[in-house]
Amino acid sequence: MTGVTRATAIALCIVATTPAARAQRAATDWTQWRGPNRNGIIAGFSAPAAWPETLTQKWRVEVGHGYASPLIVGDRVYVFSRRGDNEGMSAHDIASGKELWRAGYDAPYKIHSAATAHNQGPKSTPVFANGKLLSIGMTGVVTGWDAASGKQLWQKPGADVVPLYTTHAFSPMIDGNNVIFHIGGHGKGALTALDINSGTARWSWPGDGPSYGSPVIATIGGTRQLVVVTQDKVVGIAPDSGTLLWERAFPSKIAVNSGTPVIAGDTIIVGGSDLPTQAFTPVRNGTAWTTTTVWENTEIPLRHSNMVVAGDLVFGITTRNSGQYFAVSAKTGQPLWVSPGRQATAGAIVRYGDFLFSLENDGELLVVRNSPTAFDVLKRYKVAEGDTWAEPVFSGGRVFIKDLNHLTLWTLN
Repeated sequence: MTGVTRATAIALCIVATTPAARAQRAATDWTQWRGPNRNGIIAGFSAPAAWPETLTQKWRVEVGHGYASPLIVGDRVYVFSRRGDNEGMSAHDIASGKELWRAGYDAPYKIHSAATAHNQGPKSTPVFANGKLLSIGMTGVVTGWDAASGKQLWQKPGADVVPLYTTHAFSPMIDGNNVIFHIGGHGKGALTALDINSGTARWSWPGDGPSYGSPVIATIGGTRQLVVVTQDKVVGIAPDSGTLLWERAFPSKIAVNSGTPVIAGDTIIVGGSDLPTQAFTPVRNGTAWTTTTVWENTEIPLRHSNMVVAGDLVFGITTRNSGQYFAVSAKTGQPLWVSPGRQATAGAIVRYGDFLFSLENDGELLVVRNSPTAFDVLKRYKVAEGDTWAEPVFSGGRVFIKDLNHLTLWTLN
């Protein structure tokens, strides 16, 4: 195992001084949960001809507490974090890590005694769009920020009583001029689209409470739809109106649902703590929709991790045997390989071409070959000494890591 100091880091982007340059470098931006296309696929990264023995730490700065992944836009890194009872956003210079601005609001939050290991968050990754940052905090406060200055543009209050579970780990997403949140707590709440400029509600679907899972938008059966795991369901919602298209029962009995769906063609793949990892296809017959099961696999339950798709392969890490990586067929769900056990409690997995990267919760970053035949680890890098639950961000030979309190920039040279 190679040695590198553990630290915190965040997303990527390069300074762009002209519109043409900015357009050319847009692929290196990381503006939302799970990357540019919300699927864990890395764009704008330069893989080395040979992986170095160690990574080089360029800087490490304390940015506040939390599990939100950082965002990269141009020459700035944005972090949503907590400092004491103050929850807020900060902007940092990519070259140095220097804080450019910090803005926040009072959000006292006492974690339930049964969940102290989860810490005080925030857990939701914000989203960037049209010069604005949109976030939701642990108590459900929704805020629109000006990305240039940190000025608060608008804000929606949170809940008076915060539930033990579903403390707003749902990461918002942009659809046109709307930003979509799942507002509310365990047993109640509404999937809601807000205008990004004013916070005005455009539509609301109150059919189920939120989970820790975050949505994606996909075109399935020729229909564009928002796909999200809720408290007890997987649902398809018309993103322009909030109309329910279809729903599928997905109740967890022992934990809160937490997965982001992955899409393979017209097939949706989801997993849960005590539920089979499963693939299904929504099918429309006239105006009515149903869902058809494609496959189920009870041997690879998921909890706090998300899967990535590479062609006909699906990669992930299951909670079985204290953590096992796996590859299954996207078409059949049949296992192609399963790693030895005791790998990690959780891993944030992203993909670039023939490489998989997994940031494990203990601060180790794995480089794994995208292989249909074996768990082929190329390198292991220690990138933090504290908990690492945020996803890593890659761009142009740089790796940004967010641990519990710090942000760190590593480079491959």
